[in-house]
Formats: sequence, C-alpha cells, structure tokens
Amino acid sequence: MSKNTGRSYDELVAEVAELRAQLAAHEEQKVECKQFLHSEIEQLKEARERMGLANMIVENSPAVLFRREATEDAKLVYVSENISQWGYEAESFLRSEIRFRDIVLPEDIDPMAAEIEKFRGQDVEEYTQEYRILTRDGETRWVRDETSVIRDEDGERLFNQGVLMDITRRKEMEEALARSEFKFRNTIEGAGEGYLLLDADMKIIEVNDACCRMLGYSQEELLGRRPHDLATLEYRRFLERNQERFLRQDRRRFEGSLIHKDGHVVPILVNANILHDAQGEFLGNVAFVADLTEQKKALELAGEVQKSLLPERSPIIPGLDVAGSSIASEIAGGDYFDYLEGLDAENPSLTVAVGDISGHGVDAALLMTTARGFLRMRAAQPGSPSQIVTEMNRHLSNDLDGSGRFMTLFYLHLDPRNHSAQWVRAGHDPAMIYCPVLDEFTELGADACLPLGVTSDSVYAEQINDLHPGQIIAIGTDGIWEARDSSGTMFGKERFKEVLRGNAAKSSKEIMDAVFGAVREFTDGARPEDDITLVIVKYGFPE
Repeated sequence: MSKNTGRSYDELVAEVAELRAQLAAHEEQKVECKQFLHSEIEQLKEARERMGLANMIVENSPAVLFRREATEDAKLVYVSENISQWGYEAESFLRSEIRFRDIVLPEDIDPMAAEIEKFRGQDVEEYTQEYRILTRDGETRWVRDETSVIRDEDGERLFNQGVLMDITRRKEMEEALARSEFKFRNTIEGAGEGYLLLDADMKIIEVNDACCRMLGYSQEELLGRRPHDLATLEYRRFLERNQERFLRQDRRRFEGSLIHKDGHVVPILVNANILHDAQGEFLGNVAFVADLTEQKKALELAGEVQKSLLPERSPIIPGLDVAGSSIASEIAGGDYFDYLEGLDAENPSLTVAVGDISGHGVDAALLMTTARGFLRMRAAQPGSPSQIVTEMNRHLSNDLDGSGRFMTLFYLHLDPRNHSAQWVRAGHDPAMIYCPVLDEFTELGADACLPLGVTSDSVYAEQINDLHPGQIIAIGTDGIWEARDSSGTMFGKERFKEVLRGNAAKSSKEIMDAVFGAVREFTDGARPEDDITLVIVKYGFPE
C-alpha cells in the first residue's frame, strides 16, 4: 500500500472502477470477436459447399472449363476434371505432359491457330470456334470453343478462358441434313419436271431449271411472280375460281396452260401439295409441273381421227328430226354415237347407238373406234337388235379381257312408219322420252343388262315401245347430269328435264344446243370432267 501513499481513497475507487470498465469492455470485445469468427466460419462453410456444388455440376456436365495463359505457349493453368469424358486427365495438361493442341485433329490445327491470331489482331474480347479433337481412344469429336479474354488493371491480356462443348451429335445431324439437302437439290434440279415452291401469297420463291426451260424464263425472272401471271386467260380464271378450294386440299391435280416467254402456249399437268414442317407449320405450296405438249399432240391426232369417225351430218328420215354431238373432256374421249340407216328404201328406218367407254383419253378413244367398227359391220348384216348387241358383246369381251374396261351402250331402232321403237340397254342410262302434249317424262329401258365386255356369254334382250307424234327422245351419257359446278353440286337429271321441257317446241338441234349451253353455264365454262354426248330425236308432229 506504500506505493499508493498520497492518493486519496476516492481516487483509488475511481481507478478500480476504470479498470473494471476496461475489463468489461475487453470481455465484450472477446464475445464480438467470437461471434465474428463464428460468422466467418459459417460463411466459409457455405462458400465451400457452394463451390463444391458448382464443382460437382461442372464435373458432371458436358461443358469443359479451361483457363490458359495469354502467351504464345498458351499453357493451361486450369481445366475441369470432366475432360475425362474424352479419356484425358486434367493433371496431365496442368503438368504440361499434354498440350491442348496435341489433341486437336492435325488438319484443324493451322486453321484454328490462324483464327486465334486473327481474333488477337482484332483485339476482340470474346470469340467462338468449332474444330475437331481426338479422344484418348482415337475417336474424332467436334467441339465448340467459346473463349473470353481476362485483362489486368492496365488492360494487358493475362488469360484466355472459356468453355468447350461437345457438338458432335449436332454436327452429324447438320452433315446428314446437308447430304439430304444436296440429294434433294440434285434430284429437283436434275428432274425433267418443273418444280415450284410458292409462299402463302402464291408467289414463286423457288424454281428449278426444268421449269425455266419449259417457260423460257430465267430464275430471276420467275422469282416473286405468281403462276397466275403466266397463265392463259382460261387457266387464270380457273385458278382464281378454284384457289380457295385448292388451298383447303393438301393435295390436288389438274391441267392448265401457261404462256411461254416467246408467246406460245404450253399445256401442263400440275401435281401440287401443301408443305408442312414436323410441327405442322406451313412451309409453302409445292407444285410439280409436267409439259404435256407432246402428249397433247398425240391426243389431238387421236381426237381428229375420232371426230372423223363421228357422223358428219344428221340423217334425213321422214317423220324424224335428229341431232347429235359429243364433247370430249380431253381432246380424245371414250364417248360414241352413230346413226345407222336402214337399207329398205320403201320403209326408211334409223338406228341410233350411244355408247360410253369407261375412262377417257387415247386408250378409251381407241376402244371406241374398235367398237364402232364392229357395230357398223354387224349392223349391215341381217339380225335383230338383240342379236347384234349380243354378238358385239362377245367380240368386245375378247378385246377387253383383263383390261378392267367396259362399254355401256343404248341401241335404239326407230321405225317411223310402224310407229315403233326397239331398243337394247347394255348398262347405259335409260333414254328419256318427253311428251309435250301430256307434259310427261318416261324412260326407255328401266331394266338394264350388263355393260358390254364384262362377260362374253351375256345375252341381251330387246324391248319394244310405241311412238307417238310429238315425242322427244333424248339419249345421253352421264357426263351431262354428273357435271359439277364450283361447289361440287351436280347438274342432275331434273335440270336436264327442265331444259328439254323449256325447249320442246324447237328443233332437235336447238334442243341439243340448249342442253350443252345449260351445262356450260352451270359449270361456269370449265372443261368437263367427263365426256358429254347427246342425241335428240323428235318423232313426227302433234296433230
């Protein structure tokens, strides 16, 4: 206590209190320090866990991370462990036992190095390369290298770092697609048919050489135009009238005619469809266009031959007013009509034959010619309508055997003096009789026999009916009543009857022309889908 001599009791109490305060503050600092250290430790644990999770994600992902020095040597200072997916160990690169360029495919090394040098010269911050590497097993893999530059405070390059992604599967798909595209392009460009790809507005966005040659235009002249711009007037009207209907159909087939650059008309056959992607999205309208010029020439020749075989004039038989005509859906058709006048000058008679070969075109026209020849030959010999048609069937059955073809026929023999009609109906639509006096329609041949050419042993019976003055007999083919308008509605037999009724007072030719005119108006002038044939006979005159 001697050292404290001279200090008062109060001073000593104050000093003790200060020391106690300092001690308490020290204890508080220790507590804060412990809390701080605990917080730091927890943060380090969380950071370690996050880093571990990040490393786990990296090591289990296909993306290989790397960092290399921005020097000529480009030494790797980090590469993720998942480089093992290619059979290598990260440590081998870090210890410089393997350089990265050692695993690059030899033919890709120089192009890759040239690209890097270009990027360095342009001082870019980020760049992407694609090249091939070799795995430890010698397998070739494509990689995508996305690299960025790390600089120091002075802007000098320190490192290049980034990500390597294995894109082999993508490259294989791209190469397969390229091969497929190459094959498709070669097929399209080498095809003899024209090829057009049209957008939603029906403008040409692709066209092949064959189409250019067909029309005399270059690709540049055709791109951006519509087929309507090249169409003949009739074909343009057809396209405009049917465009909405066509666009509702995935596939369509039709004929038309385009105008060549030099002005001549090119007949064409179009096979078109709508192109969709895998998800069903619209890609375009595809059209394959065939030049029908040569086929049309052959058809025209066949048509001329066929027309020369049809009656040139109507027969002149007392008591009968006769008119007939045939319109082929193509240049040549399978419909047939003929007049066979009796040989008895004292008792003039007339046989009218109307036939329809299944199908149309050149082959149907040739079969029609064969049928006509045999019928004319057989009708010139004695025999009843039943005998003539039965023998004609036997002859045609041999010609049509195995072809799937057949022929319908209405064979009508008229005897004006005896006021009678004899007929055989072989699968054909019944002849229609209109009586203006009674304003009634009746049919000849309610019961039909088989078409000709189906079975060779068929026997065809004839029927007889009386004729009355003023009656109008109409024998047609189904191309009349099955003609359709743009909405698909058929002309039908009721309209046919109304035309007959409305023109009954006129001559047979005027009645016939009225029917053809009504069908033409109903179909808006479109080319008929089937051949159309009609014979009108007016018998005598009402008293």
